[in-house]
Amino acid sequence: MCGIVGLLLKDPGLRPRLGELMVPMMIGMTERGPDSAGLAVFTEPVEEGTYKISLYTGEQVVDWKGLLQKLRMAIDAKFDVVTSGNHAVLTSTASPSIVEAWIAEKLPQIAVLSIGRSIDLYKDIGAPADICKRYGFAKLQGTHLVGHTRMATESAVTPAHAHPFTAGHDFCLVHNGSLSNPHLVRRKLEPLGIEFETDNDTEAACRYFEWRLREGDDLKTAVQRGFEELDGFYTFLMGTDDELAIVRDAFACKPAIVAETDDYVAIASEFRSLAHLPGVHKARLFEPKPQEVYAWKV
Repeated sequence: MCGIVGLLLKDPGLRPRLGELMVPMMIGMTERGPDSAGLAVFTEPVEEGTYKISLYTGEQVVDWKGLLQKLRMAIDAKFDVVTSGNHAVLTSTASPSIVEAWIAEKLPQIAVLSIGRSIDLYKDIGAPADICKRYGFAKLQGTHLVGHTRMATESAVTPAHAHPFTAGHDFCLVHNGSLSNPHLVRRKLEPLGIEFETDNDTEAACRYFEWRLREGDDLKTAVQRGFEELDGFYTFLMGTDDELAIVRDAFACKPAIVAETDDYVAIASEFRSLAHLPGVHKARLFEPKPQEVYAWKV
């Protein structure tokens, strides 16, 4: 059992309050996921040719200024970094694959959590309220976000196993449920050169959908193809640079509720995480139907 939350702000005037509105949503899912929590927030994209890379160091102490100096000496590009405890968002004009490879070789203790022009990603082990405070989630600004609180059932409690999972650029997924065939999905994708970082079943779904997006599918089509490939009980919540989408399996046994107004679309596993939102008493409330993809654009 896990908790999922999503928030897309249609009203640009609310976007400076994205984190403020989200924090009670995530804390409201504590009982559903006390082991770890994570959040992907999507901002206005950085300029063309520039990328953001979210980094995590765990208990390792990293000299971020020293990291910048080493990167500037090794790679002919512009670099900057914004830190938050053991997380950092590195901004670079270099190819992300070159930067990622350099970090893997020179500083393997640093994990790359996400890459894109819009996405910033944070995740860690611990109670959701502690993680929200640790990384200053209430101050986050942006257009939309995807969040998760985890109660581990099929793999270890580690930052790497926490959600959201990411693949490619500006794509993330969180999951409430369990898949029965993640290893079959891996066997399909690994011969295509797609590498996995954990044994978590959610990673299989994330990498499958991102593969379909790279093959030219839009998000709805990618998810619809997944009905034939992914077996199990699930509610998936996904984010891209300009879209938020949710889908439930054919039995829809994993709960989800959506509140939509002229100002926002809010999603959670239970209504209690939506009750504080402005104007929610006038919102259109509904539970997503089985195997129907719901998506909203920024």
